[in-house]
Amino acid sequence: MKITIIGVGKIKEKYFTLAIDEYRKRLSRYCKLEIIEVNDEKTPDQASEAEENQIKKVEGERILKHIKNDGYVIALAIEGTMLSSTDLADKVEQLGVDGASHLIFIIGGSLGLSSEVLSKADYKLSFSKMTFPHQLMRVVLLEQIYRAFRINTNQPYHK
Repeated sequence: MKITIIGVGKIKEKYFTLAIDEYRKRLSRYCKLEIIEVNDEKTPDQASEAEENQIKKVEGERILKHIKNDGYVIALAIEGTMLSSTDLADKVEQLGVDGASHLIFIIGGSLGLSSEVLSKADYKLSFSKMTFPHQLMRVVLLEQIYRAFRINTNQPYHK
């Protein structure tokens, strides 16, 4: 299976980079992992709704350029469905059974994802009603994907 993560913004902190590298290494035995970073837009203080929508649109266009037609697109969105780790594992396994060999996860910028990106998603996944920094979310997503593969191969994992 191929997993692509498309994320808005660069990873700046070394501790996030180290964690991402660790999960990249762990996942290499289960899947082919690709991480694509697209540039984020600066959001001015006190940005209007129109300015925020324009920023999401620009970031969304950058994301959409990387979405391949062969992939099952999962957008991380607060309004998405919340799953347990075992439910996510079941979903990943079922997608594989159904013939999806390429999963594309999308992490938006500080303002979230544009309506164009959300409409392209086959599934919307929420990790919480809380908002997380995109750098931390990338680590959390990788950990949960790794956990899903561990669960699906009947290997131990922390509950």
